Amino acid sequence: MVNTFSDIGVYVVGILGILFLFAVLLRFLLQLGRADFYNPISQGVVKVTNPLLLPLRKVVPGLFGVDMASVVLALIVGWAMIMACAMIAGYGLVNPLSALLWSLIGCVSTVIAMVFVGLLVSIVASWIAPNSGHPILILLHQLLEPFCGPVRRMIPPLGVIDISPIFVFILLTVINRLLIGFAQMANMPAFVYSLFWHVPGF
Repeated sequence: MVNTFSDIGVYVVGILGILFLFAVLLRFLLQLGRADFYNPISQGVVKVTNPLLLPLRKVVPGLFGVDMASVVLALIVGWAMIMACAMIAGYGLVNPLSALLWSLIGCVSTVIAMVFVGLLVSIVASWIAPNSGHPILILLHQLLEPFCGPVRRMIPPLGVIDISPIFVFILLTVINRLLIGFAQMANMPAFVYSLFWHVPGF
């Protein structure tokens, strides 16, 4: 019975933690892609993250146009999620520095998964509803541009077919495999690894 309650506790904390982490990382990607902050989805993300992000921005300045406050907040959220779930699951107090490293690995893994899934959705949408002006698809294109744009400049489209997503998929898969190896080197427990999002199939 105790194990059941601890499993439920880990599940609830993990779900709430990863949802808020998703919002923070999405806020980071919105800024990175210079996305439209007047988009309804952008406004929702801003409202959710502002209570913690705005105070943090007073002490964590941006760097080369990158919203470092969002990065720091994401690491803190991942760290808190790991520490809380470890206590609830009965693992005791985890080394805070190890948890911070695991949080970094988990955040990078989550960003990779977000971009990977976003690319899949974008490709399917381009087949089903090409040239759609839906706010979600417009925002998705803006979020993916920092990843696809550099590849597109090196590998131009074949006629009307944009093949840059193929190479982005390959790059994301390679990075994800390296990240898994790094997680093993960092002795990242399986239950901690499972708290974060991953590329489908990994």
